[in-house]
Amino acid sequence: MSTPESRAASIVIVRHGETDWNIGRRIQGRTDIPLNERGRSQAGEIAELLHDAGPWQRVIASPLSRAAETARIISDRLELPQAEIADDVIERDFGSAEGMLVTDASARWPGLDVPDAEALAALAERGASAFGRILREAPGSIVVAHGALIRSALTALSGTEAPRILNGEAWLISPAAARDAPAAHEIPFPVDETRNGPRIAIRRLGTPAEQHAF
Repeated sequence: MSTPESRAASIVIVRHGETDWNIGRRIQGRTDIPLNERGRSQAGEIAELLHDAGPWQRVIASPLSRAAETARIISDRLELPQAEIADDVIERDFGSAEGMLVTDASARWPGLDVPDAEALAALAERGASAFGRILREAPGSIVVAHGALIRSALTALSGTEAPRILNGEAWLISPAAARDAPAAHEIPFPVDETRNGPRIAIRRLGTPAEQHAF
């Protein structure tokens, strides 16, 4: 069972709510696409989950508006200060693929290894380093970021391929000693020693019920 002490030592990573480009399966990257109404609803739903799972100390967000608005909805519900902006949790720069349909970009560049985009290895390193830094320096944080960044970072931190990260989904990163016993619906990652800090545990905390079709 979670305790205030265990949450104070953890961070939770949240993907921003839905946008119209998510529905259209277009690559957003650093193109600044706002939340749609379902995205705002998803942010409110995950805020309720985080309220019940807290307490939390602060909210940190990517500078892109879809993440910043998700963070504002969360901070308002939890009565926390407005989000601190962190450039190192911004989404991958997808270069020439931004604005393209995912299917078209994947056909042109298998694995979305786009020549003028941020390299996949660099993305994983940046995300893992950012989450490791926040866990060490600002435990108790809610971090609102982006799907490609979160998935790459969780894979790098755990050594296990992370699943697709859904809009509004929340993942808990904890020191191993603070880990809660996983329930049946959770997907735990192995506890691992990482170069970004001490042994950690990663698990899905919750997902908004309403999602667009894939």
